[in-house]
Order: sequence, then structure tokens, then C-alpha cells
Amino acid sequence: MNNRDMAHPVLPKVLIITYYWPPSGGAGVQRWLKFSKYLPEFGWQPVILTIDPEYAAYPVTDYSLVTDLPESVKVYTTPAINYFSFYKKNKSKIPSSGFANNLDNTFKGKFLRFVRGNFFLPDPRKGWNKYAFKKACELIELEGITNVITTSPPHSTQLIGLKLKKRFLSIMWTADLRDPWTDIYYYNQFYPTILSKAIDLRYEKEVLKKADKIFTVGPSLKTLFSSKIKGLENKVEVITNGYDESDFKDISRQTPSRFTITYVGTLSDIYPVEGLIAAVNSLDLLLRIVGTISEKTRIMLEENIPAESLELLPYVTHDESIKFMLNSSLLLLIIPLHQSNKSIITGKLFEYLATGLPILCLGPVDGDASEIIKKCKAGYTFVYYDIENISLFLTDVVKHPFSSDMPTVRNFSRSNLVRQISEVLDHNNID
Repeated sequence: MNNRDMAHPVLPKVLIITYYWPPSGGAGVQRWLKFSKYLPEFGWQPVILTIDPEYAAYPVTDYSLVTDLPESVKVYTTPAINYFSFYKKNKSKIPSSGFANNLDNTFKGKFLRFVRGNFFLPDPRKGWNKYAFKKACELIELEGITNVITTSPPHSTQLIGLKLKKRFLSIMWTADLRDPWTDIYYYNQFYPTILSKAIDLRYEKEVLKKADKIFTVGPSLKTLFSSKIKGLENKVEVITNGYDESDFKDISRQTPSRFTITYVGTLSDIYPVEGLIAAVNSLDLLLRIVGTISEKTRIMLEENIPAESLELLPYVTHDESIKFMLNSSLLLLIIPLHQSNKSIITGKLFEYLATGLPILCLGPVDGDASEIIKKCKAGYTFVYYDIENISLFLTDVVKHPFSSDMPTVRNFSRSNLVRQISEVLDHNNID
């Protein structure tokens, strides 16, 4: 009899090892927090191993996420060595992903990045590894766990899985890679030496080679990782990010009195806004940015868009960000401008899709995000400086609003995605 058919099933357990977990905020937390929420519905009981918040280095926090997981899910925490305490001593902020809002180009800033890129491989959060490995060994034996998932970044977490696989040959280990490793767009901002790059690449290849299964978030990343190891594509599974339908319940939508474009998330210097500014200024509308914004971009927006057409709001909780999305006329997505941006599928894209509102995307027209938007008939993607077509699109949406293809959008619900994950875990158990 299948576990799902039993009145009181004793579910097989999967150990999920993740550095980012509530009260940490940001997009990286959402993936396995939401997947863990739905795994029991598909016959798997998640067991979470994460860092004790007292020892963690979180760029942002969001305490509203703490209540998102059922009490039945066990969460274990361990201490760690916090190498980022060095930043605090030097009165520097803990770097956010890609140094999005605090890229310090002073000598001190460059020196700190050099130290990080050459003396803390693969990253400074490896101070958690020895504690996490010890606890993971206990949990594998205590809970009878045969499936382990490590998710990154930070990519140092993958080394925990690598070590566990060497110790417990019988476990099935899945490495979930949400971002590139040695190909990440800000990698060279750490000024790695030839030796450091070689060490980091060896870590990456060993993880890819030894993991029983690889999860990643899009087809371009699958191609990137598969290019590093011959035959790897056979064990790489694309599990995109998604949206949680429950996040949108009991939130009433209020159509803004003025046509409002909303952007939620980070806007650093590599998110071009010049084309957008020109298009916005040609129309009577409000541009609202909610989240972390670099000083350079903030000044550019404030100097070039009239105050009555611009609203800049700080980082808000996940619940609040959903409300801002829903209470908009159109949602703006900007993909960072760099050589590997075709592979970027931001987590917020799927929450944008869940609103059903039109999406304006600025980025590579042949990128993974563009393909998803096109597939869902949710909007259009334009190159960053295509002022004419951006303006024409906005003008058309103001006159003729439209909704996404919601049946297609529902393929990206967390529940549907967890169904795919459970199929992989079920197959692992059979093997």
C-alpha cells in the first residue's frame, strides 16, 4: 500500500540542509521553505538542518516567514563560526548577493573582497560546515534518512553534502544549485587568483560529479552545469522556482487610481534603467520601486523622473511585497546586464505571474525568463534601451489591460513543483 493511501502514514524523511532559513529574508529562503511546506502532501517528511540565527550572517531578515511552516516539520539548528564578524569590526555591511547595494570601491572595500575571494573558498559561510556535518550525521542515523538535499548559495553548503556522501555511501544526495558557482556574474569582484579559481572550480566539479542528482532552476543553468562534466545532463533536473497560492489568499486587490508600475526587489548598478526612465517620462504614470536600491540608481531615478511620478520604498516583508504587487497596474522585471544573464530567472517572476497582471521585462529577449513570460502570455521582454517599443507597449497596456494565461501559470505553483520533486525522491527510494 502506498504511504499516501494510509490513514496515518509514516512518511519517509528527506534531510534538507540550507543556510538560509527564517528569520533570514530574501528570495533564497523562499524555495525550500515553500517546498518543505508541501512535501508531506506528496509522501515525504522534510527534516530541516540550518544555522542558528544567532551565528548567522543574513543580509536581510523577514520574521513574517517564521510562521509559514507547519509545526510538524522538525527544524534543527547548529552554531557556526561567523567569519563575517570581521566586516562588523570594520564597520562594513554584510554583503548582499552580488554586492547589490553596498559595493565598496575604496581600498578597504576592494581589500575585503580580495580576502573573501582568496582565503574563504568557496565562501565565508563555510564556518557553518563542520557543525552542520556533525549534526547531519546524527540526524541521518537518528531519523533513518536515506535522501539528503543541499541547496545553495552559499555554495559552501554543497561541500557538506559532498562529505556526507563520502561517509554514507547508501544515501541519495541531491545538490540543488539556484545560481551559477564559478560563473556567477560578480565572481571577478572578489579578485580571485589563478590558484583560487582552480580550487573553487575543483570544488564545483567534484560536487557535480559526486551528487546523485542535480536540481537547478532553469534550462540555461542546466546547460551551463552540464558543460562542465561529460554526461552530467542525464542527472540534472530543472525545478524552477514558483509561487505559493496561499500567499495570495485573503488579499483584496485594489486597482490604483493612477496607472502604477511596480518593481519589487533589488536594483543595483547592473540593472539598467535608462530606457525605462525615458519611457516613463513620455507617459502619465507612477513608477514604484519596493526594495533595496543602489545609491547611483536612486540618484539617477530621482534626478530624471518627476517626484510625483516616482515612489521609492525600502525593503518590506514578503507579505507586504505581495500586497504591493497585487495593487499595481503592471509589474516590472529587470534582468541584470552581464554575459550570463540569459540564465537568470528571478524568484519574484513567478509571484508576478500569479497576480495575472501584465509584465514588462527588460533583459535578453531570448533568455529563460523571457521564454516563461511568453509561454504564460503574461507580457513582453525588450532590450534595456529600446525606448520606442517600451513606450509603445506601456501605452497599449494603459489602454488595453490584459491578464496572463492562468492555466499555464499554475504549472509554476509550489504544489505542482513539489510533485516533480517527490517523483525524483520516490525514484531514489526505489533505486
